[in-house]
Amino acid sequence: MAWNMRSVDHYENFPVASWLCPPHLRGAVIAIYHFARTADDLADEGDDSPDQRLKQLAAYRLALQRACPLPNGAIHPAAAKDETDWPEVFVPLAQYIQSHALPLACLHALLDAFEQDVIFTRDDRRYANRDELLAYCERSANPVGRLLLHLYGVQDAKSLQWSDAVCTSLQLINFWQDLSVDLTRGRHYLPQGSDLPAEVAFARTLMNQGAALVHRLPGRAAWELRLVVQGGLRIIDKIERGNPWQQRPKLVPSDWAVMLWRACRMRQR
Repeated sequence: MAWNMRSVDHYENFPVASWLCPPHLRGAVIAIYHFARTADDLADEGDDSPDQRLKQLAAYRLALQRACPLPNGAIHPAAAKDETDWPEVFVPLAQYIQSHALPLACLHALLDAFEQDVIFTRDDRRYANRDELLAYCERSANPVGRLLLHLYGVQDAKSLQWSDAVCTSLQLINFWQDLSVDLTRGRHYLPQGSDLPAEVAFARTLMNQGAALVHRLPGRAAWELRLVVQGGLRIIDKIERGNPWQQRPKLVPSDWAVMLWRACRMRQR
């Protein structure tokens, strides 16, 4: 499980469907991850032109619509394995959309964000300010946390607010740790006229604000999120001490010991 699913070259600083994920939800979490991972690849991997990427994402959105339950609760006939594009994604996802009543708006929001990535990169467009970047994070990151909270049956307003803070923070952390990679790909996430140390500090503030969510989740999910939060904060430490313009920080075994110790010390405020 991960509270943020964006990665570069399929490297993950945060665990996906780890052993801490409740077994009865692991299949749904993996299906959501594969949906987002595949869409990210369509938007970013390979040598396709921007127009080809947008066409593929449009076809991917249509496949999502076909995977949605019909009014009578049945699965769309086109979701059969031999009739669906990306069956490895949408055959299992269709089952979990039905069995868990996944909020479809969150899945579509992720596709909106991937399309925006393609367009911004194609046009060499930069974010004008932090607010514009945060509006992007509302579609690219926050839906992931909301999908997971839905699976856990946690829907109160405060928990959703904290989840959004954690997800946005993780998205920003990924941006700032990936500067050396994204810039070579023509991706510009640092808002115009902004100061990187200030943006990194803002990501830390958001993470600390959302960390209280660990006390609203049940059992193993809470421990998973504790490690996600501490992993994000640990990457922030490395960004602040290093030079993300030239080298991407990574977690090493000694970092996991620090994260686990800090995770155990997270007390309810």
